[in-house]
Amino acid sequence: MIFNRLFSGDLPRSRVLLMVLVAILAGLLLTPFVFPGAKALNVAAKICIFIVLVASFDLLLGYTGIVSFAHTMFFGIGAYGVAIALTRLGPTWTAVAVGVGAAVLLSLVLSMVIGLFSLRVKAMFYAMITLAVATAFQTLASQLSEFTGGEDGLTFKVPELLSPAFSLSEQPFLGVSLDGRLIAFYLLLAITVALFLILLRIVNSPFGRVLQAIRENAFRAEALGYQTVVYRTWSNVLSAVFATLAGALLALWLRYNGPDTSLSFEIMIDILLMVVIGGMGTLYGSVIGATLFIIVQNYLQDLMRFASEGVSKVPFLRDLLHPDRWLLWLGILFVLSVYRFPTGIVGKLRSKARGYS
Repeated sequence: MIFNRLFSGDLPRSRVLLMVLVAILAGLLLTPFVFPGAKALNVAAKICIFIVLVASFDLLLGYTGIVSFAHTMFFGIGAYGVAIALTRLGPTWTAVAVGVGAAVLLSLVLSMVIGLFSLRVKAMFYAMITLAVATAFQTLASQLSEFTGGEDGLTFKVPELLSPAFSLSEQPFLGVSLDGRLIAFYLLLAITVALFLILLRIVNSPFGRVLQAIRENAFRAEALGYQTVVYRTWSNVLSAVFATLAGALLALWLRYNGPDTSLSFEIMIDILLMVVIGGMGTLYGSVIGATLFIIVQNYLQDLMRFASEGVSKVPFLRDLLHPDRWLLWLGILFVLSVYRFPTGIVGKLRSKARGYS
């Protein structure tokens, strides 16, 4: 009963999926102790951030059926809001609050304007409009160097509690230093879980059911008396707010932000891939998709390097498995995953749990 209410009645509905989700959560919780080193901690933090980002995009694409290319713009607004505030006001919690508040307010206004003026057009035209807006914003961020640092971005200090120099104890716990970096990671993980549960509540509320009805048949939803433009606009606004919060988390973790860090179109492509791999319209797919994609993205080159060294005497295989060709293999893995799991990994697991092939 408690878990049912905690997950808003949207349980995994698959024993295998539940085990995978528990394994991911346990892996994130134990990362500092089981996988020592800065790289593993950075990968785990990136997984947390992208779970929120991908889940917020799934609210728009998977639950409402809206294709938007402006999602990274809101992601960047959150990151720049925190970066600019901490740079101008200093490394204080007040600066963090001001930065997050200003970023959320700007995202609310922009997403509302984009929604009201653009969601009345056909889906493809809306996608093109959002792409144009996102590109313009990225150009603006690059040119306003006085505020954004231009192409070089902004490097800043965070509140002392989150700083690597901060230490709770001189004695390590289970071989891990109890410093500000560890506190920042677990704070990031806790916020990720909280935001994910809030998103679950939204999509399983009456509001979320209307969004799914609009996704399935907008004309029928309109005929039933629902103002589809209003619901789509609010979906756009909520999605933008959660993306903004994800961007703020990214900036706090990296202590740096630049155009390529949070506004790059490559990030938008990665988000789309994660949604498709995990499964659209599930939210749990964002957890699976983000985890798999980021792990492969960060460790595929290392695996290929070992494989290339193992077949160093076979010229063709050695060249084919060269680490520089990791993007080729990432593309192949994506094609195979889409072919094997057309409804995403979560969709496939739930279908098997229901007894379908």
